[in-house]
Amino acid sequence: MQDKSRTYKTFSDFYPYYLDEHRNRVSRRLHFAGTLLEIGIFLFALFTGSYLLLILMPFVGYGFAWIGHFFFEKNTPATFRNPLYSLMGDFVMFRDILTGKIRF
Repeated sequence: MQDKSRTYKTFSDFYPYYLDEHRNRVSRRLHFAGTLLEIGIFLFALFTGSYLLLILMPFVGYGFAWIGHFFFEKNTPATFRNPLYSLMGDFVMFRDILTGKIRF
């Protein structure tokens, strides 16, 4: 388990901590679903011109992720301490799940 109070200077240093905060399989699946829905909303809004739908993106993404943290991981989302790196971590973990690097 890594130090939650640590300040991370690079995303490469942060990502192992991020993964440590996402050990629960259900939580990872909820993150994956939220990120996939965010991508879907973005693409739908882009191709249909329904840009008002973009407002839903943070609610969908964070909603799924926070359910994973509060009910399955039983920890505080990394977003509260490292918002930019955490957002980046969501997409990198999404990619790593898609490519099989991380178990779904």
